[in-house]
Formats: sequence, structure tokens, C-alpha cells
Amino acid sequence: MRILVLGGTAFVGRAIVEDALREGAEVTLFGRGRTGTELFPEATRRIGDRDTGDYTALREGEWDAVVDVSGYVPRHVAQAMAVLGDRVGRYLFLSSHAVYVQSGIGPGSDEDTPRRAPVRDTEVLDNDTYGPCKVACEDDVLARYGERATIVRPGKVAGPHDVQDTFTYWSRRAARGGRIALPGRPEQPIQVVDSRDLARLVTRLLIDDRPGAFHAVGPAEPTTLADLIGVCAQVAGTEVEIVPVSPDAVPGPFPLVCPKEQWHTRQRSAARARAAGLPTTPLSTTAADVLAWDRARGEPPLSSGLSATEEARLLGPA
Repeated sequence: MRILVLGGTAFVGRAIVEDALREGAEVTLFGRGRTGTELFPEATRRIGDRDTGDYTALREGEWDAVVDVSGYVPRHVAQAMAVLGDRVGRYLFLSSHAVYVQSGIGPGSDEDTPRRAPVRDTEVLDNDTYGPCKVACEDDVLARYGERATIVRPGKVAGPHDVQDTFTYWSRRAARGGRIALPGRPEQPIQVVDSRDLARLVTRLLIDDRPGAFHAVGPAEPTTLADLIGVCAQVAGTEVEIVPVSPDAVPGPFPLVCPKEQWHTRQRSAARARAAGLPTTPLSTTAADVLAWDRARGEPPLSSGLSATEEARLLGPA
């Protein structure tokens, strides 16, 4: 199988390329060529830039499938489809759970849940526009490719090479042990999917030439934030005490924490994706692999969460 990956050297894209290569696919990578240049020497590289609309390198060639990892706004998708046309068989678009309406939904919602209204008049992505822009991208892919379109909507993704630091924060913090400040509720449900499980689902959908929309969520059993922190501590060999603190005590969003009115967004149904081949790596395996990767890279400063000083101030005397 010949697979074109639009963005494939960072985290999710990297996992997808690794899985496709293991499956024996011929992979072509399209990107700016600025990061991950040492990765995947067996893959063909085409240099271009989606932000500037430079798709010159894709004007020739045919592929059985394209995996769009880096399409965030309708222009990205429209320009890619315009240059590729029918020189690709299946178009698989990596979307997001942010496409769904945010109220009136209960636990166990599936891929037929109502989506938000599409947005096409901005490329500024924030909490109000990211999901609606993804809706517009989905609509355009479906309009152009129909039964040759596949939509994958991942939940929170965890695994080695994560560039967002959300799971990594809890992995590293639990490994330190002791009292842990949690600006939220320990019983909050949480869904994280291992990046390698997501990649396996993508490859399986391409091999099976399967259309439709699929949730990529995990783990296999319902999990809470307290469970997740406990698993991270267990694989690190530490003991922790979770101390809930007010969310108002920390600025902005906190890794994996959400208000109670959004808990349903961490309780999506994975039934359709599992039937299509989504594996369920144990959370302990994901946690152990993230911890090992983080330590191997020297535990650089994280972009989210609390510093040790900030946490100590929140916790106060033991």
C-alpha cells in the first residue's frame, strides 16, 4: 500500500508512520523538512508548506491513501484536495472531539453526536474556533471523497514523543511521589488513547478501505483522574497522596482537568473503533513508556502544570 502522510514526524504522525512502515507500506512524507529529518530514512520525502500553500511537490504521484494529520483549517484541506484530486484512493482525516456540541450530551456518546456549526472565516484557532474549523474540514473531505473519506476523532492522546505535555506532567509528577495538588476532582472521568493504538486504528482502516467516522479513545475500562495518577505512581514505584485544590488557584487550563459540566467529553463510546481494530494498550504500559521516554530525554521543562515551588505554595504545610 502506498500512503501519503501530510505531516508525519511529530507525535501522532510519527506513530502512524511507524505503524504503516511495520505493515510494509510505502510511505511518502509531506512537510516543511524542518523537524524529524533523521527519522524514517526508508520513506520518501516531499517538501512543502501548508501554511503558505506550497504543494508543488505533490503535483505528481499516486497513492492508495492519504492521511491528513496536519489539516487544521479548511484552506489546508481544500488546497490538499485540489492538488491531489483522484490521484489518491482514500482520504483519512485526523479530526478531534472538539467538533461536537458541548452541552446536552450524556456519557457514552457515539460518532453520530451532533456537531458544532462549521467555521470558515478564520484561521485563528482557540477554544471557540478549533472545533468548528475541524467540522468544516470534515465536511469538505466528505463532500469531495464521499465513501472514500474516513474521519478519525481522537480523544486525549498519550505516549512517547508527546509535544503537549499533558499526560507527561502527571507521569513525571507521580514519579516524584508525595502529596500531589489536583486542581479538580479525583473522580473526574478521563479518556486517554495510546498514540500507538491510534496509529494501529488508522492503518487498519486504510488496509480495510473502511469509510465513516471513528472515535479513538481509551483505555479499555472507565478511568478517573485519581486512577490515572495512581497508575503513574505504581509504574514509577512511588506512593502519592492526592490533595484536591481549587481550580481557581491555578491560571488557565490544567493538564487533563475539566469542569464537571464537560465530564461527558471524557466518556465517549469507543465501540465502533474497537470493532474496526482499535487496540487497548493497558494504561500502565502507556505510563511506563512515557516515564522512560521522558527520563531518556532528560526531563526538560514542561509547558503546562505546576512547578515544584508553585505546588508547594498551593499545598501548604503537610
